[in-house]
Amino acid sequence: MANSKSDCSVEARFLEAPGKTAAAADTGPAAVSTAEELAQILRTRIQKSELAPGEWLREVKLCNEFGVGRSIVRRALRALADDGLIEIEENRGACVSATTVEEVFDLYEVRAALYGLAARFACLRGSDAVIRRILEKIDILLAQAAEIAPAEQIIETSETIFSQMADCASADTQRMIEAVRRKTRFHFSYVALAINAQGPGPFEYWRKVREGLEARDAEKASQGARDILYYMQGEVARIMLARGPRLRTEPSAAQPPTSKRTPTKKRGGG
Repeated sequence: MANSKSDCSVEARFLEAPGKTAAAADTGPAAVSTAEELAQILRTRIQKSELAPGEWLREVKLCNEFGVGRSIVRRALRALADDGLIEIEENRGACVSATTVEEVFDLYEVRAALYGLAARFACLRGSDAVIRRILEKIDILLAQAAEIAPAEQIIETSETIFSQMADCASADTQRMIEAVRRKTRFHFSYVALAINAQGPGPFEYWRKVREGLEARDAEKASQGARDILYYMQGEVARIMLARGPRLRTEPSAAQPPTSKRTPTKKRGGG
């Protein structure tokens, strides 16, 4: 996995022109032996904008870079296609998918529901030792926020906490949470925290989760967890709209031309 970078570098990566990507050397080729390992490396690069939307992933190049055969590369690409991170076109290859505001909004909505369930199950089923470990991690996260730690570090800590809570859920629920995690482009979250580093962020909701877990108040912990994701959902949608990605629209007769022309006539944001 790439090393953590400063908030400014995270924001810069996000705001790069679509045709520009971070140097592949930042991540560095890693020795892989399975399709799952290769898929995870490529997934991380996509999620951190090191592979830009529309960029082609060539089988021969990936084989040479990672020292694996085409069968491993193809299985890895199929896994990424199942996650919605790339599109495989017959006779052309695979390219990184463009993310719409709709897709990101929906993913955060689903994450909010599942993470709320994870917090609820932790309250109801977690042993005292498990709850203690989660509370300790939340204290670390709040300390990181107070010190204005790099956004990537805070997100990684938060994901560790949610993993600990999800461990209290059923196997099926854990699989659903993991599937949504794989599909979510976490670099949006990095940027949302980086840009708002001096603000309150979602940390008031983390305090509610902590209070709920400590008191074994499942409703309070669950609502706090959902509110964390709703906060990130709103921030990410705002950033994406400011950056200019288009919502997916139906190919109706009048709508697309008007929506394309309107922004060019307006000079101020509205």
